[in-house]
Amino acid sequence: MNVLILAAGYATRLYPLTLHKAKPLLEVAGKPMLEWVLDNLAPVPGIENVYVVTNNKFVKDFKAWAESYGQRESRFTSLKIIDDGSTDDSDKLGAIGDINLVLMREEDAAKNDLIIVAGDNLFSEPLVDFVKSAQGCDALLATYDVGNLEAIKKYSSITLDSGGFITQFEEKPAEPTSTLTGIALYYFSREIVPLFRTYIAAGNNPDQPGRFIQWLYTRKPVKTHQIKGTWFDIGSKETLEEANEIFAKLKR
Repeated sequence: MNVLILAAGYATRLYPLTLHKAKPLLEVAGKPMLEWVLDNLAPVPGIENVYVVTNNKFVKDFKAWAESYGQRESRFTSLKIIDDGSTDDSDKLGAIGDINLVLMREEDAAKNDLIIVAGDNLFSEPLVDFVKSAQGCDALLATYDVGNLEAIKKYSSITLDSGGFITQFEEKPAEPTSTLTGIALYYFSREIVPLFRTYIAAGNNPDQPGRFIQWLYTRKPVKTHQIKGTWFDIGSKETLEEANEIFAKLKR
């Protein structure tokens, strides 16, 4: 099993903090967001290679971080930084475009089961249960209950059947009926992974990874696993400050 971490965005909403530093390398409670992600994946058995896809603007920073992290930690077989070649928002590939790029370049990533996670998503608990839920699945989407219908308008709204499989998925719904959202944490079996190329080849939107789920669930069963504890999608200075406070307490 491999892991692909999405870290190629430019996070313009966080300027000037992210003008000269990639968002996943910003510190939360004393360490980069990216390390929180890896720490939560570390207890998962069977993970071999970790791929971090970033942009050309910040690739040197990620490589320097990876070298330092590799000297301190040896939890994974390999940690590889991949440059998608973009330099700003105008020529970015989009998250699904980045996933497809990695799968085309890295043979091992394309032929094994794959966990995909955004480098700016923080979890207060290890992701062992998420991966356990993925056993025997074609695809698994992590979900989180945001608690109110107004808040979910910023995310995706999903409806499930009694077995926890997606029956309806809508990005940024105008009139949501559910407070359950899909978050940027996914598992795809090696049989599903090639469908990223199919999706891109058909001219579908290469941006938000949730759009692939929206396309996939009508073709293949997509199961869900609800994340407990605290989850943060760091998209603003306010959420960054709040995450700093909460995760500082978790370290104690």
